[in-house]
Amino acid sequence: MTYQKIILLIYVAYLILMSLVTFALFLKDKGMAQKNHSEVRIKEKTLLSLSVFGGAIGAFLGRIVAHHKTNKSYFSFTIYVSLLLQVAVLVLFILIASGVLH
Repeated sequence: MTYQKIILLIYVAYLILMSLVTFALFLKDKGMAQKNHSEVRIKEKTLLSLSVFGGAIGAFLGRIVAHHKTNKSYFSFTIYVSLLLQVAVLVLFILIASGVLH
């Protein structure tokens, strides 16, 4: 296995892990919002940071499943841009690992 394929696998594993964590925290925060536990809510900064640093897929799905933070335009913008960049890097790694790009 080439080092390019190893890097690709590490990146995919990282995206999956971050997305699972982000998805779970979106669901947890929605549950806390419904129970009106405002003192123990997850900070918006934390949710957005997780999205930016690899969890955009989880944030995207978490918003859909939990209907959470869907009216906040800065959440939409941050998640969509993060998702676009993370997918672009993934495609780049795939092209490098497959030998299309050197």
